[in-house]
Amino acid sequence: MTNSRARLLAAASAVLMAGAAGAAFAQEPVAIEEIVVTAQKQQQRAIDVPLALTAYGQERLDALGVQDFNDLSLFTPGFEVQDQSPNNPGFVMRGITSDSTDPAAEARVSVFQDGVSISKAQGAYVELFDLERVEVAKGPQSTLFGRGALIGGVNIIQAKASTAGVDGYARFEAGDFDYRMVEAAVNLPLGEQAALRLAGRMRARDGYVENALGGEAFQSVDSKAIRGALRLEPADRIKADLIVNYQKDEPTGTAFKSGGFSPADPVTGQVLGDRRPQSAAALLAPANFGDGRALGLEREVLSYTGLVEFKLTDSLTLNSISAWRRYDAEETYDPDGLGLPILTGLNDARGTQWSQELRLNFDNGGRIRGFVGGDIFGAKDKQRLPLQFDERIGLAVLTGQLNGSAAGSGLPATTAAPAGLFANTAFTGALVRGLVASLSGNRIVLTPAQATAIAGNLRAAHVEEARSTSDLDSFDVFADVTAKVTEKLEVSAGVRFTRDEKTTGFGSRVVGGRSVLGGAIGAAQLASAGTPAAIAQAQAILGALQLPIVQSIPESQLPLFGLTFQPTTGGQAFEQDLTDEGVTWRLVGRYAASADANLYASIARGRRPEVLAASGPALPGSTPRFARVEAETVDSYELGGKFALMDRRLRLDLSAYRYDYDNFQTVEQQGTLFVTTNAGKAKAYGVEGQADWAVTADLDLLATYAYSHARFDGGAYDGNRFRLSPDHSLSLAAAWRFRGLGGEFEVRPSYTWQSKAFFDDNNDLAKFQRPPSVFVADTAQDEFKKAYGLLNLRVAWTSETMPVTVEAFATNLTDEDYIIDAGNTGDSLGLPTFIAGAPRMVGIGVTYRYR
Repeated sequence: MTNSRARLLAAASAVLMAGAAGAAFAQEPVAIEEIVVTAQKQQQRAIDVPLALTAYGQERLDALGVQDFNDLSLFTPGFEVQDQSPNNPGFVMRGITSDSTDPAAEARVSVFQDGVSISKAQGAYVELFDLERVEVAKGPQSTLFGRGALIGGVNIIQAKASTAGVDGYARFEAGDFDYRMVEAAVNLPLGEQAALRLAGRMRARDGYVENALGGEAFQSVDSKAIRGALRLEPADRIKADLIVNYQKDEPTGTAFKSGGFSPADPVTGQVLGDRRPQSAAALLAPANFGDGRALGLEREVLSYTGLVEFKLTDSLTLNSISAWRRYDAEETYDPDGLGLPILTGLNDARGTQWSQELRLNFDNGGRIRGFVGGDIFGAKDKQRLPLQFDERIGLAVLTGQLNGSAAGSGLPATTAAPAGLFANTAFTGALVRGLVASLSGNRIVLTPAQATAIAGNLRAAHVEEARSTSDLDSFDVFADVTAKVTEKLEVSAGVRFTRDEKTTGFGSRVVGGRSVLGGAIGAAQLASAGTPAAIAQAQAILGALQLPIVQSIPESQLPLFGLTFQPTTGGQAFEQDLTDEGVTWRLVGRYAASADANLYASIARGRRPEVLAASGPALPGSTPRFARVEAETVDSYELGGKFALMDRRLRLDLSAYRYDYDNFQTVEQQGTLFVTTNAGKAKAYGVEGQADWAVTADLDLLATYAYSHARFDGGAYDGNRFRLSPDHSLSLAAAWRFRGLGGEFEVRPSYTWQSKAFFDDNNDLAKFQRPPSVFVADTAQDEFKKAYGLLNLRVAWTSETMPVTVEAFATNLTDEDYIIDAGNTGDSLGLPTFIAGAPRMVGIGVTYRYR
C-alpha cells in the first residue's frame, strides 16, 4: 500500500471514529443552514441555483481554516490553486489554468471582488478576511460573471457596513516559523442612514525553505491588507456601498531549487545541501543587478468600488457597479536555481483598470424574471522583464561543463564549479571553440587564440530586457431571463456580446552592450547553412567578436546580438491593434422535484478572446513578431442535481460535464519568453460531488470529490494532459463538538488528496524540449507532482460566558513532501527548478467577538 493511500485510509478512519465518538454526545440533529447566494444576480438558496456552485460563508471558512485561495481550493471540487507567489497565482477550474502574466493575455477563470473583475494575474491575489461569503461557479459563466469566465468564476463578497448595530471581532494567531497574524473588524452605525466598517489583516511567516547562503528563508508570507466600507441609505429605495481595499505584499524570494545540481557556495564551490526541493536552496541576486535589490516581491494593490442599488419599483431594481483598480508589482527571482549568477530576472508589472456596469433586474414574483445590462471596461497594463546573464557561466551550461570537468575539476556531474573557474579564459576559450565547431557542423574551427579572445570578451553581467504593453477598451451587453414553464420546471437563457479593442506593444533591447555569446552562436548557426557567403559572413562576425573594442563597434557594422531574444529596431516598442467581437450564451433547464430536490441540465458556449501574441524579432535590430491567435471557444454540456435529505441534515450536490474546445490557447516557452499559441482541439469530461451532513447536533461531516479527464485532442500535444489538472481530487472534513472546561470544544480534522498532475501542457516530454525551443535539451520526464494528501487539524474551545474562542491548529500534520511547481524559466537552459510545498506548521489563536 502506498503512503498516500495509507494516509487516506487513516484520515477516513479518523473521521469515522469522530462520528462514532460523536454519537455518544448526540442530541437532536439540526438542519444544515441554507446559504443564500447571488450567482444569478439575484438572491437565491444555493440549492435552487442550476449550476455547479460551491459557496461558503465566513463562519464555515473559519471552521475549515481558509485564509487564502489555496486553502479554499482544498474544499472546492473541480477547483485547484497554485500559490507559489502573490504575484503569480494559478487558478485551475475543471482542468483549465488561468495564470498568464502577459499583459495581453485574457483570464480563463475570472476572479471577482463584489462583482468587479480582478483577474489580471499580478492583481488577482487578495487576502480572504471579513467576508460575507465566497462563491465558486464552474462551467462557462460569461453571462453571469463576465467576459473572462471561460470555464468558471470565483466571486468574493466582502462584508459590508450595516446600520443594524455595533459589532466586530479581533483575532490573534501565532505559531512556528515565526508565524503571526492579527485580524480585526469593527462595524459602526453613523445614525439610521449610514454606517462605517473597518477591517484589516497583517499576516507574516518566515520562509520554509532555508537560505543556504545566509539571510531570510524563501517562501515566506508578509501581507498587510486594510479595507474601509461606507454604507449610505439616503432613502428607502436606495442603498449604496463605497469600498476601499489596499494590500501590500513583501515576501522573500520564490524557492526555485535546481533538481540537477546541489546547492553550493558560488565562491568556494562547497556543497551546502542536497537536491530535494524541501532542503536548503542557494539562491541570490547579484549586487550589480538592477538597483541592487534582494530576491523577493514588492507588490501593492489599491481599489475603489461603488455599489448602488436603486429600487425603481417593487419589481424593477437598477444596479450600478463602478470600480477603479491599480496594481504595482516588482519581483526579483533567481530562476536557474543555483547560487552562481547564471540568470537573474525581474518581473516589473504595473496596471490600472476601470469599469462601469449598469444592470436592470426584473422580478415581480411571477413566471418571468431576469436582468439586462451593459458594461464598459478599460485596462492599461505593462510589463518589463530584464534578465541578466553571466555569459561565461552560461557558456558552460550550454556545453555541459557547469561542473568544469574539462578543466580537470574532478567534481561530480551534480556539483557546479566555483565562479572563479569561469573567469579562466583558457577554459572558456576551449568551450567557445567546441561550441562554434559543433553548431557550424565543423565548417568553422577557431584557433585556440581566436577562441580565447572571444572568451575574454564574454560579459559577466549581460542584460536583456523585454517590454510588453496592452491597452484594452471593452464593451459588453448582456441579458438573462428565467421563465417558469410549469410549477416545477423553469428555463433560463442568457447571452452576452463583447467587443474588444486592444493595442498590444512589444519591445526588446540589450543593455550596456551586445551579447558576445549570442553573436558567436548566431554566427555558427549561420555558417551551418554551408554556403560560401554564409561562412564568410560568419567568419567576419567571429572576427569582430575577438576584438577588445567589440562593444564599441557601431550597430551598423555589427548587430547588437541578444542571447535569449533579439533586440527590436533601436530597442523601441512596436504596437499593433486588434479588434475582436464574440457572443457567449447559456441555456439551462431546472426541474424542482420538490422544495428540497432540484435537477438541472445546461448547454453553454464559453469564449476566450482572440489575442495578439508578441515575441522578439527573428534578427537583431528588426521588428517584433505579432501572431494572431484565434479566439478559444468551449461548448459545455452539464447535468446535475442538488438535494436536501434527512430533514435537510444532508446536502448533496452532484454534477457531470463535458467540454469540447476549439483553438485551445496554450503557452509555449520560446527561450526565456512565454508566448501564447494555438494548440488546436481539446476535450474534458468529469464528475463532481459534494456532501454536507449534520450527523448529529454535535457532529458534521463534509466530503468532496472531483474526477476530471482533461486532454488535448489532436495537434502536437495530442493525448497530453492539461497542466495543473489532476484526474482525481477529494477532501474529507469533520466537526465534532462536546462540552468541557466551562465551554464547548470543537475538533475539526480535514484531509485533502489529489492525484498526479503535470506543470506544463507539454507534459515534460523530451520531444518538446529540444533546441531551438530551448537552449539545452531536457530528456528527463520529472516535472510533475506525484499524488499526495494533506492532513490538517484544528481544535477550538469557546467560552460559555465570554465571546472568546481559543484554537490550536496544525497543517500538513504528517509532514508530507510535495511540490507546487517545476520546470520554470530555468528549464530553457536545461536547469529545471522545483518549488516545495509547505511542511507541517502548527500554531494557536485567540478570537474575541463583539455583538
